[in-house]
Amino acid sequence: MAIPPLLDALLRAHGPVGHEHLAHDVVRSALAGVAEVETDAIGNLVARRAGDTGAPRLALFAHLDVVGLAVSHIGDDGLLSVHALAPWHAAIAYGQRVEIWTAHGARPGVVALRSADAEKIEWSSLYVDIGARSGEEARELAAPGDPMIPIAPPLELAAGRVSSRSLDNRAGVYVALEVFRRLEGEGVALIAAAHEELGGHGSRVAAHALRPEVAIAIDVTYATDVPGGDAHEAGAHRLGGGVAIFRGPTVHPRVYELLVEAARDEGISTTVETGSKTATDADSVFASGNGIPCGVVSIPLRNMHSPIEIVELADLEACVRLVVAFARLLEPGASFAR
Repeated sequence: MAIPPLLDALLRAHGPVGHEHLAHDVVRSALAGVAEVETDAIGNLVARRAGDTGAPRLALFAHLDVVGLAVSHIGDDGLLSVHALAPWHAAIAYGQRVEIWTAHGARPGVVALRSADAEKIEWSSLYVDIGARSGEEARELAAPGDPMIPIAPPLELAAGRVSSRSLDNRAGVYVALEVFRRLEGEGVALIAAAHEELGGHGSRVAAHALRPEVAIAIDVTYATDVPGGDAHEAGAHRLGGGVAIFRGPTVHPRVYELLVEAARDEGISTTVETGSKTATDADSVFASGNGIPCGVVSIPLRNMHSPIEIVELADLEACVRLVVAFARLLEPGASFAR
């Protein structure tokens, strides 16, 4: 199964947390002629059908930010020290090629280890080599704070599966864009949210501004069909198993029921994910204002927060179909009071 062009473009775009604007053009292009698009000070991109001015019936939240690194210091030897943008493991970054976004555009580098004797790889034990001969030359090519992400373009695997950087959560953004397109934006707002990897700050801002009747967070979840996968923690979720629907304190029970009903009506395979928190934008959205009824749907993903994340394309399509069916079950003005 070929990678959809829109998903491919989203995965190739830059934009780690705090620098989501570097991926805005891909989202804008996908919405050209379909929706009115605006951005805010925190980095959210919000899309609504032309002419919609009231509170949307449904808001789709899918975070645009991805994990990455930033330059923390440039030494006189021309080597770049780094720190992590959002939590991920330093051992995963070691040996990777990276793409640094500088004032002059993208610049490649490689992540190396300061000491071959290091027993445990920490961010402080890594550096990025861009090939500069000196600190002076390096400072002409990059600057402290410049963001970077691994160079790991989409790769088609067997059985309709794809490996790439940034599937968390560009896969969710792809699903949200497809849902918006199929619903023709009627009564729907789409938020390509910023700062989810740092705690959902962007979704909190957008939810406060929009005040939708209902919200759905579209994200990825840990696939358990791998060595070390533990179904006892939050349920069993496998690639090709369909959509994980979250059930827990953050999720409104009626929204959960409607998602289950929509899946049953459409013959979509689902699993149930559980927990006290969703670790998605819903954790910020549900308590915004006077409270917003939330649901969470997630795509099973292998190798979370790495350059070799893997999804099955059929699960993305199942997620699109589920959210579209859910939206069509919503009745305008329906009460979600408990």
